[in-house]
Amino acid sequence: MKRHASAHWEGSLKDGKGTVSTESGVLSKQQYSFKTRFEDGKGTNPEELLGAAHAGCFSMALSMILGESDFEAESIDTKASVELTEVEGNFEISAIHFDVRAKVPGADEVALLEAANTAKMNCPVSRALKTDITMDIHLDNG
Repeated sequence: MKRHASAHWEGSLKDGKGTVSTESGVLSKQQYSFKTRFEDGKGTNPEELLGAAHAGCFSMALSMILGESDFEAESIDTKASVELTEVEGNFEISAIHFDVRAKVPGADEVALLEAANTAKMNCPVSRALKTDITMDIHLDNG
């Protein structure tokens, strides 16, 4: 299986602008620029997109792992915070932190944490990244 996305850029780093698109059309010529990446400009940026992909991948993996233990999640809400830092003159994604809220009837915090740690380590996006991935997880079963 292969999925495709593309980017188009025009101009210099600070004054230029670009667009990103996905094969599915969900993103079609969405704007990104220096300002959307390093300031508060309107549009998206690679870190935001990576965070969305990673949160989605993790949430699906957690659902699968819970299902293997006969739990079905009513809901899993994952926020990914992607940290971009400058190290020795180069930028790198230095950390990703998940804040997860899950409603999983019948599960206790130990079962949820075990499943979440397995998902965090083994979802395909986590496996592709070489950065520190941390997590806070909250069971919302009332």
